[in-house]
Amino acid sequence: MTTSTLLANSILPDVTGWRLLMFERVLPIALWTIAAVLANRFVNWSSARVTMRIDAQFKNSDSLVRSESAKHQHALIQVISWVAIAAIYLFAAYQIVKALGVPITALFRRFEAQLSAAGYIAMGGQIVDATVVAAPKQRNTEDEKRALKEGRIPEAWAAKPAKLAQKDRDARWTVKYTKARPSADGAKRVDIAIPTFGYKNHVGIDRRHGLIRTWTTTDAARHDGAQLPSLLDRANTGSGVWADTAYRSAKNEAHLEAGGFKSRIHRKKPQGKPMPKHVSRANAAKSEVRAHVEHVFARQKGPMALVIRTIGLARAKVKIGLANLVYNMRRMVWLAGPAPA
Repeated sequence: MTTSTLLANSILPDVTGWRLLMFERVLPIALWTIAAVLANRFVNWSSARVTMRIDAQFKNSDSLVRSESAKHQHALIQVISWVAIAAIYLFAAYQIVKALGVPITALFRRFEAQLSAAGYIAMGGQIVDATVVAAPKQRNTEDEKRALKEGRIPEAWAAKPAKLAQKDRDARWTVKYTKARPSADGAKRVDIAIPTFGYKNHVGIDRRHGLIRTWTTTDAARHDGAQLPSLLDRANTGSGVWADTAYRSAKNEAHLEAGGFKSRIHRKKPQGKPMPKHVSRANAAKSEVRAHVEHVFARQKGPMALVIRTIGLARAKVKIGLANLVYNMRRMVWLAGPAPA
């Protein structure tokens, strides 16, 4: 065997590896980045065109100020463009993370280290809560639902791989209750039950900065209280833990006490008895703190338009994790304030 043959054999595996790296990781990342930038520019161009048309109508009229209808149209265009851009970048980020093969939890921990280095350490205690993230509803028969609950693949799906690939076997149904306000005469109204299908985003934020410090993703049917131990942040300088009544149980209270945490979890109303006044006042004081976690969910479901369009818990975890990461990035920018001139 000649020297040139030996050199060729030693180089070829590296060349093949580089080709695989280029086609499997670098090229998809570059394409998704370019696609996101182009889509962003198209959304901005489209919104600018529509805005120019509205302004042209105003300039051609005899009005001195814009009409209320024109103002509403301007605001609607801005909201739609913001939601579209957020959705584009979230989807592109999901595809890039998928191409990199990097666990979303590792990315989150890395940014957490950046937050700590910038001085935004977890402090003041922590607030824990969960929200349902909707996914496309599954049209399954009763037999199929029964098989999924038992952890089996329905027989009709096993014979059709294409159909099986389009079925989300991890998402679950749950019921959200909306408390009805009493009527004008004081009569109690019936609470509204809303069936929802999808996953749950369980988060823990620190009280001082409102940043997501811990999170986990489950199907929508999982009980909130069962996730409390995995959401506790031992790096937080405060010992207080705020949460709603879904998290109060003897097991959770014992876990908090053993871990050195101080429970600020809402107390439940005694069954068949009125709520004691001192407990009601204490719950109201806790609510003022606990309400800050709702700002996270309002941001994610509003401007960020967080919904699950993927199939399976693993992909849902990546998308929800990215949404939590993007929220922290935007929150950090807001906390830092405007750059000095």
